[in-house]
Amino acid sequence: MRFAEQVILVTGAGSGIGRAAASAFAREGGRVYANDREAGRIEALAADQPGHIIPLPFDVTDDQAFQEAFARIDDEQGKLDVLFNNAGAAGAPARIDEIEMAEWDRTLALLLRSVAAGIRFAAPLMARGGGGAVVNTASVAAFGSGFAPVAYSVAKAGVLHLTKLAGAQLARQGVRVNAVCPGLILTGIFTESYRDAAPALAAEVDAYMQRTAVDAQPLARPGLPEDVAEAVLFLASDAARFVTGTHLMVDGGITVGARHSWDPALQRPDDHPLNKVAVAMKA
Repeated sequence: MRFAEQVILVTGAGSGIGRAAASAFAREGGRVYANDREAGRIEALAADQPGHIIPLPFDVTDDQAFQEAFARIDDEQGKLDVLFNNAGAAGAPARIDEIEMAEWDRTLALLLRSVAAGIRFAAPLMARGGGGAVVNTASVAAFGSGFAPVAYSVAKAGVLHLTKLAGAQLARQGVRVNAVCPGLILTGIFTESYRDAAPALAAEVDAYMQRTAVDAQPLARPGLPEDVAEAVLFLASDAARFVTGTHLMVDGGITVGARHSWDPALQRPDDHPLNKVAVAMKA
């Protein structure tokens, strides 16, 4: 019960990583305000854990709605101990030489600006209560190309740098700021935008990712929302009380190195010259 008597806000709690984290915080005693734009999703979540999860529907790209949410939490609880800035979507899929700038702006507003807004509005409430913990959802896409669309990747790189700067600026107020960087996690985030319009296609893509995820990283199993939730709870807990301004990779090792460094199918055959050198040196 690491979060007994603590007040927690999880954005994007209606599905995937946010839902798993909200449930985990609640199971460990937290009083969780679960946010999503779609009220039905978080109402269903609250029904599963009544008394511990409070639905709080609003759009995180709406500053006024965000501020009103913190005002409600303040009125009802008088404090905020943890903020998990998680709301997100795949955003604009286009290449940099094809993207419409309005799509770029919408993606950055959701994935980066909303994180800044969450920290901005949460920090004074946390500081007034003696401190707190912020955890932001970044991504392995922040570290290189090929993981996600360009707008998404740039936004997540911004989240990482924002985490570092906010961690520095808020430390003396007792507010810690860290990030998690998920890898290939089976959440359906990249099919959500067309799930209603083309459910069969979305299901096909999700099934393909389920099949191939085992071979996508060194750890031979799919990443699950619960894997990321465990990392979030660690960073938000007192166990991480001396950790701020940094990030935790939750990626099954996908970023440890080039594929040939961990995939047996691509490693050197027995007659490779470097293997012969290694044998000669041992002799």
